[in-house]
Amino acid sequence: MKIAVLPGDGIGPEIVAQAVRVLNALGQKFDLEEAPVGGAAYDVAGHPLPPATLELAKKADAILFGAVGDWKYDALARELRPEQAILGLRKHLELFANFRPAICYPELTAASSLKPEIIGGLDILIVRELNGDIYFGQPRGIRSSELPLFKGAREGFDTMHYSEPEVERIGRVAFEAARKRGNKVCSVDKANVLETSQLWREVMIRISKEYPDVELSHMYVDNAAMQLVKAPKAFDVVVTGNLFGDILSDEAAMLTGSIGMLPSASLDKNNKGLYEPSHGSAPDIAGKDIANPLATILSAAMMLRYSLGMPAEADRIEKAVQKVLAQGLRTADIYTEGTQKVSTVQMGDAVVAALS
Repeated sequence: MKIAVLPGDGIGPEIVAQAVRVLNALGQKFDLEEAPVGGAAYDVAGHPLPPATLELAKKADAILFGAVGDWKYDALARELRPEQAILGLRKHLELFANFRPAICYPELTAASSLKPEIIGGLDILIVRELNGDIYFGQPRGIRSSELPLFKGAREGFDTMHYSEPEVERIGRVAFEAARKRGNKVCSVDKANVLETSQLWREVMIRISKEYPDVELSHMYVDNAAMQLVKAPKAFDVVVTGNLFGDILSDEAAMLTGSIGMLPSASLDKNNKGLYEPSHGSAPDIAGKDIANPLATILSAAMMLRYSLGMPAEADRIEKAVQKVLAQGLRTADIYTEGTQKVSTVQMGDAVVAALS
């Protein structure tokens, strides 16, 4: 099984290195091939997603991705910035379904900003559509305004849109996922304001008839953001568009104690996927050996489960992470009084040891 390893920028190489160690500790044979991506790729090839990296990603059975981005690239033209690498991979590989589980481990309830009785036992799955919405909509750009009040002023504009087939396929992914969990889907939109969301809601209602065993509810995105803090355990599967999902999944991550605990999977129609932590490249702490590698390690577990057909090995990794947390080991982002602070490498050491 061929795995494309794309560490990227900032803390990406550090956290991916620990996930690779964990994969190798399973005693299985993986064909791991590394390639540059993001700012690191721009430095060596003049583009954040060089043809060779894209070709490797296409040929691989799965992709283990770190993070991209650094302030030093902010002055580059938009199409050359590191973030275009992840957008390009999603588009070229048709990775339309993003799974972001938000689970609060019992050992980390004290690390969450919410009270233990609100957060204890949290287990949410956010299903985010990745290929459409305002991030990819055309037309877009910066132009001279024609509005009477601001005529001649510079204005930025972007286009939000979804087609019925796009909503149908992400809806079915969410309903199928709910059947393996709590049989509840909450569709998040802004149908009281946006035509795009009105179509989204109509399609979700229509396809819900194919899943009579799954309860469908609807929520406006602003209310969903509030309810995630007020009563997060009321949710099971949340399905939403690209923009809303980007925001809500990061909010949900902080419920777990740290965004450093949130893995993710971006899948195509055949379950080939790209697996990455939900956090960014954090260039301010890069090279300091303090980043939390657990989200990346848990992303590797998701890779084994969804793309490589190795659920038993995925379970081993997840149980090893739970064991390490139960031992009281914490990186700086999840440290609380009474626990033991460890480095990035030390956390990797502990997970590898727990596997055996």
